Amino acid sequence: MVSFLVAFCLLGEIGYVEPWGKDAHISGAIAQEETRPTLSLFAKVAEQCILFHHRVLTHIDGPRSHFRPSSSTYMLEAIYAHGFFMGYILGCDRLLRENSDPWHYRTKLVDGQLYKWDPPPRSDTRRNLKS
Repeated sequence: MVSFLVAFCLLGEIGYVEPWGKDAHISGAIAQEETRPTLSLFAKVAEQCILFHHRVLTHIDGPRSHFRPSSSTYMLEAIYAHGFFMGYILGCDRLLRENSDPWHYRTKLVDGQLYKWDPPPRSDTRRNLKS
């Protein structure tokens, strides 16, 4: 019974979506199927958990992120770019910085509200920095 509930929560679709903000959508890089790399088992499980958060929990609780892209989108993009382990570390680092403190980040104006702009580092950019 427990395994059925877990599978239902991770794979279930929602029937009604309340359009409550920009935090609820998935960015263009994530939404495109052909840009997704081959993922390990851990990365697939993490991806399904994050997509469940995007599809269900964000609509129930509303957007709360002070960053753009949101922290869950950041973690998913980091997992795609760097693999599960490094993407998870980058995502946890971002979650630890998720607060309303006046940190010194680049800012971006979205729908009249100012957000901290902090995209995940790209894997090709990191390789160029090493050489």
